[in-house]
Amino acid sequence: MSASWLILIYVALLLGALGALGIYSELRRRRFGPTHTEDRVFRCKKCGSVYTDDADVDRSRCSQCGKLNEPIIF
Repeated sequence: MSASWLILIYVALLLGALGALGIYSELRRRRFGPTHTEDRVFRCKKCGSVYTDDADVDRSRCSQCGKLNEPIIF
């Protein structure tokens, strides 16, 4: 084997190990990371407060002034 083949194999193995480590760390991050909440976002038309409530709520009462509001649609 020539020196160029040994260098190519060495670099390929290092890149493969780095790629495998990156995939492994991404899978761990997804498994143990925080999950996305399904809350709805509301903005009060009276006082301008922005707040969230459960996904099954169609209208929510503002915690600052008590007015019922519709969810914001993005």
